[in-house]
Amino acid sequence: MTTNDELEQVRERVAEALLLLSSVGFGDTSVQLRVDVKSRHPLEAAFASINELIMAFAAENEQSNAFRRELEGHLEVIEKQRAAIQELSTPIIELWEGVLCLPVVGVLDTVRSTEMTGVLLQAIVDQKARYAIIDITGIEVMDTRTVDHFMRMARAVRLLGAECALTGINPHIAQTVVQMGLDLTDIVTHRSLRDALSYYVSAHS
Repeated sequence: MTTNDELEQVRERVAEALLLLSSVGFGDTSVQLRVDVKSRHPLEAAFASINELIMAFAAENEQSNAFRRELEGHLEVIEKQRAAIQELSTPIIELWEGVLCLPVVGVLDTVRSTEMTGVLLQAIVDQKARYAIIDITGIEVMDTRTVDHFMRMARAVRLLGAECALTGINPHIAQTVVQMGLDLTDIVTHRSLRDALSYYVSAHS
């Protein structure tokens, strides 16, 4: 027959186990229950099983942490690569003191336009530039949306107190702009990057 003292001891052990499991629930897997290996009491076997589960959970948790650290490392590399690609896709070239050039190559969508505009405006502020040239020699096709992107760029540049010019319009784009009735009157245009730079140097010499 179980005595009151034995029942009280069992209650204390169970309470101890519950407190320990609570700690495990908060992430502390370094704890273990006291187990009397010489005892044949069912509680000792149960506690030994709990200890095995805690060790297994600790191993899984460590493996998960290692995987997370590895994933964070990969994400950091990807982010650095993305930043490098973005920097390469949006190069800001200082042609002259106070003169910046943004060469645009490829397709210009809303996301890329926003990124380019942000980079250009920041460069104007950082370098105290007075003239920004957007060179589109690398663009083969221009539609209404593309023209709108460039007009927004030009307006944003002028809001910072700098001048803005568009260069590199090829004959095909010029014909397309005229045929589509697109309005470029708000954008100063030059035939080439050299012409735009020569204009600026002549006007400010």
